[in-house]
Amino acid sequence: MVDDLTGKKVLIVDDDKDVLASLQQVLEETKVDIETAMDGDTALEKVDTWKPDVMILDVMLPKRSGFLVLEKLRQKVKKDEPPRVIMITSNEGKRHRAYAESLGIDMYLNKPFRMQKLVDAVKELLSSKQ
Repeated sequence: MVDDLTGKKVLIVDDDKDVLASLQQVLEETKVDIETAMDGDTALEKVDTWKPDVMILDVMLPKRSGFLVLEKLRQKVKKDEPPRVIMITSNEGKRHRAYAESLGIDMYLNKPFRMQKLVDAVKELLSSKQ
């Protein structure tokens, strides 16, 4: 049975429409509110205006990479808590993972991954977010 996470916000950021649609479909079952973005600049705008609880962030994005999005989030001095971040990528390099971790991501998943693993990660991050 899927937990009801009504009122929680998840921003999905990926430039692949099929990936966006798949992630959105699987997460809709949890009853979270979902917004999407297909580039890094739009992702940052939505973080500022919509204030998601969790962001699922692809590494390779147009306009501003996932790494640059993370850097910008970490540079901002705001009283608003930044979203928890699950970074997704098809790049298997250890340097990318280490850099993402240095920027404070909460989880790093290599594509392809099991959708249930992502759903479980989102639930865990939302339940631990105060």
